[in-house]
Amino acid sequence: MPPDPSWTSLLPPLLAIGLAIGTRQVYLSLGAGVWLGFTILADGDPFAGLGAAIDGLVGVLGDAGNARVLLFTLVIGALIATVEASGGVAGFVDWLERRRLVTGPRGARVLAFLVGVVIFIESNITVLVAGAVSRPLFDRHRRSREMLAYLIDSTSAAVCVLIPLNAWGAYVLSLLAEQGVEDPVRLFALSVPYNVYAFAAVALAAFVAVTGWAVGPMRRAEERAAGGEVSAPGAAPDVDEEALVPAPIGAVPPRPVNMVVPLVVLVLTMPLGLFVTGRAAVAAAVAEGRLMPGEVSGFGVMLEGSGSTSVLWAVLAGLAVAWVLLLPQRALTVEQLTSVGLKGAGGMVGIALVLLLALGLGGVTRELGAGVYVAAGVAQAGVGPALLLPLVFLTGGFVAFSTGTSWGTFAIMIPIAVPAAAALGLPLAPFLAASLAGGIFGDHASPISDTTIVSSLAAATDHIAHVRTQLPYALLAGTVAVAGFATIGAFM
Repeated sequence: MPPDPSWTSLLPPLLAIGLAIGTRQVYLSLGAGVWLGFTILADGDPFAGLGAAIDGLVGVLGDAGNARVLLFTLVIGALIATVEASGGVAGFVDWLERRRLVTGPRGARVLAFLVGVVIFIESNITVLVAGAVSRPLFDRHRRSREMLAYLIDSTSAAVCVLIPLNAWGAYVLSLLAEQGVEDPVRLFALSVPYNVYAFAAVALAAFVAVTGWAVGPMRRAEERAAGGEVSAPGAAPDVDEEALVPAPIGAVPPRPVNMVVPLVVLVLTMPLGLFVTGRAAVAAAVAEGRLMPGEVSGFGVMLEGSGSTSVLWAVLAGLAVAWVLLLPQRALTVEQLTSVGLKGAGGMVGIALVLLLALGLGGVTRELGAGVYVAAGVAQAGVGPALLLPLVFLTGGFVAFSTGTSWGTFAIMIPIAVPAAAALGLPLAPFLAASLAGGIFGDHASPISDTTIVSSLAAATDHIAHVRTQLPYALLAGTVAVAGFATIGAFM
């Protein structure tokens, strides 16, 4: 039986955070946090905790949704490597420069920002695609990879959380449905304008993309890159760059269509997948008597779909279309495509391992009750809306920072904040927005966040360097969010 939530429930994520900052060893840090969490559950027996930690990580793979997330991580690596090896990315970059759409550092930054905004299917796909497209331009124009990591990180989760028709929206709507909310879609839509942090983060990223404004550690990184140093002395990315981004091969000239078409198919397949899986879910619910025939239709069917399944289908469809395009061009043989795809997937093994460990850490911290321990005390503080809304936001930020998972934070905060608002007779939308915004804020600031880690890997930069350079921007947007939620609460 898990212990009652107490201060010890905070030790595993705090250990992981401290080790990540002190040693720069992400795998070691996450693994140590998982081990400590299961050791606490085993009444302090480190050997029993080690065995339970191994079983816990195996259990992560036993969840179909988690397995699909890890699988699509490998497939997106194969897709990125395929379009790189075929010259698709090189062709797209050349096309941009021939039309003088990207002629300097500003164009490279704006491109990274726009790609991050447009590909809103799932945060990890967003950062991986934006990193692959923008990294050559950042290197060519001597801009830091830390700046690239910040731009793609700040336009991934912050944009995804504002869109209902993606994996994030489907997940949030399922959490709201579990709370008995009568019209989850309407509540989600009403909460979007109140999500101050998401808008502040995206607006700040847009400002930085246009102006190149660099502050603190980011300024030093930009100055270093301007001198021709891609990475700081002693720093190294935790990714096999040659495997993930192979040099173009084959006799066919690089063509932008080899990148653009697979990505367009990827984006369009996502809502189709949501519709197909949603229709199946609705039919099953009707058969079981949980829904009446016709109760859910149209747009609502898509919102009942499986986000993880749809994302996996979308990536597989993009990879299949890339093959269909390349084989008639005789750009690559089947053997070459297979080899490149396997190398690309191999280059993502590190990311998959990080995700596995992060999911394991999030699971054990939930089992220990870390989020409940922190959030329950704040939710029961008995303060007015002008203080309660900022407290919900900050509590969500601390939970996400400590656990490294925004989705886990949503699962903790929504069941607390939304019912609390209903009990107090307050509008639900601002409290839902504060819960979501806090999760994104903590996700941006945490060194053990999966999105932050994947952003570092996608930009091929040192992870802790990314955390340090991004933190001032996250704190600035967070300060704006605190003031915004306090103002919203004052008028409730």
